[in-house]
Amino acid sequence: MKDSRFKIQDSRNGQAVITVTLFLLIISLIVITGFATVVLGESKTSQNFISSKKTYFLSEAGVEDLTYRIMKNKSFSNMEVISLDGFTATTSIIVVGNERHVTAVGDVNKDIRKVKTILTTGEGTSFFYGLQTDTGGIVMENTSSVTGNVYSNGTVIGANSNIIRGSVVSAGPTGLINGSHATGTAFAHTISNSYIDGDAYYENISGTIVDGDLYPNSPDQPITDMPIEDSKVDEWKAAAEAGGVINSPCPYEIDSDITLGPIKINCNLEIDGDPEITLQGMVWVVGNINIKNTAIIRLDSSLGSQSLAMIADNPANRTTSSKIDLNNSVQFFDSGTDGSYVLMVSQNNSAELGGAQVAIDVDNSVNGKLLVYAGHGEIRLSNSVSLKEVTGYRVRLRNSANVIYETGLASLLFQAGPGGAYTISEWKEI
Repeated sequence: MKDSRFKIQDSRNGQAVITVTLFLLIISLIVITGFATVVLGESKTSQNFISSKKTYFLSEAGVEDLTYRIMKNKSFSNMEVISLDGFTATTSIIVVGNERHVTAVGDVNKDIRKVKTILTTGEGTSFFYGLQTDTGGIVMENTSSVTGNVYSNGTVIGANSNIIRGSVVSAGPTGLINGSHATGTAFAHTISNSYIDGDAYYENISGTIVDGDLYPNSPDQPITDMPIEDSKVDEWKAAAEAGGVINSPCPYEIDSDITLGPIKINCNLEIDGDPEITLQGMVWVVGNINIKNTAIIRLDSSLGSQSLAMIADNPANRTTSSKIDLNNSVQFFDSGTDGSYVLMVSQNNSAELGGAQVAIDVDNSVNGKLLVYAGHGEIRLSNSVSLKEVTGYRVRLRNSANVIYETGLASLLFQAGPGGAYTISEWKEI
């Protein structure tokens, strides 16, 4: 009996050990499985993170590659594929006005990320005044008017019923405002025979009615630079020439609808009748530009907010050539986007040299999105013309000529040359 009881007790002890062992094994398996799940999860997360990073940097590489090609004027397609470590990113370009939208889509193990940059092309030029001149000064006759501020490095001389709807400055120690009516403030060394609605800052004053306050012994206003340097005009000429050269027939005559630019024309340009000229790039005329009657000059819609210049410059003759004549009912239109203008530039320098040649002559009913610039010459506006801004060495307004300044001219954007002047305006993941 004793042996039998010992056997039963040993059997029970053995079952208990087995039970405990199985329990511990199950607990161990649960713990191991838990650790394994966490490790595998972390591993997958790490792999996903690595894939995501690879995808992002692959997209970045695609955008950087195509952006570099655009900005450096290198060859590229509207869709490029870049490969890295067996994976790819597809980069595409969409042109929106003066912008290029570059988007790269990276794909690493089905992990998709997109990067986009926006490149803007153009060169800024600012016109801060409705009318601005160098030392040649301003002459306003009859019922001519300026709606906007006026700044002159020379004298400002008025006659009859002229009016400046804004402030007027005649800079330097020889500054003189005479015979003028300004609704704003007047600044000059000497003010005479004028009507100033606002305040007057001066050293000498006579025969003048001032509705505002008087500030005698005021310092002279500084001489200011012209807004467009010759080097900038040369860049625009180079951009025009890059588009091709027309050598004949001469003069180059246009009397029907045409798309023009960028182009260099190696002789006089004559536009007559009622054609519609659509500008797609800069135009450089090595001679004179004559546009008359009911011709229309329009910026191409693809330009967006960009402006373009038509330049008259014959480097071999800037005294009797390099002139612009706009006559009768010529009209100028923007691209359909606010902030775009046609700028007529003459490099004639007769006035600066003391000659009598007129660099830009605008007569009768010329109007529209038009700016005129002659940094070394005289600009003459006559009769019922209406422009947005005028800058020249000397400016003469006659009869009912009118300049109406638009505020957007403080930040103009001009089309740049091939492959040049691209700036990155936006870079982000989308």
